[in-house]
Amino acid sequence: MKKRVTGIGGIFFKTKDPDKTRDWYKTHLGFDTNDYGSTFNWQNENGEKCTTQWSPFKADTKYFAPSEKEFMMNYRVENLEELLKVLKEEGVTIVGEMETYDYGKFGWILDPEGNKIELWEPADETIL
Repeated sequence: MKKRVTGIGGIFFKTKDPDKTRDWYKTHLGFDTNDYGSTFNWQNENGEKCTTQWSPFKADTKYFAPSEKEFMMNYRVENLEELLKVLKEEGVTIVGEMETYDYGKFGWILDPEGNKIELWEPADETIL
């Protein structure tokens, strides 16, 4: 199996007022924000173009469930289907079913502390 995690795909956290939070980061830290947060573009060690998403969520979001933590990390991975099989064999808790969209595949697991982790296999890492 190739590398499991290839980078950070996103940083997601709960906030009382996502709009106010996005505006604060835009005003004071220069984030280029939209309704979803901000996307950071970068290149990996092979020169491939990649993105990392920063997104504040409403405090009552259920997207992080079953975790009750205030944050969720999204990691970029290679071959998500195979990775989920291997993780299950290793005894890792898989949350829900893998989902596929035009921008990639997503799967979720729990770490030993009950933090929900989103795994993302981008559809095409050369497109920003």
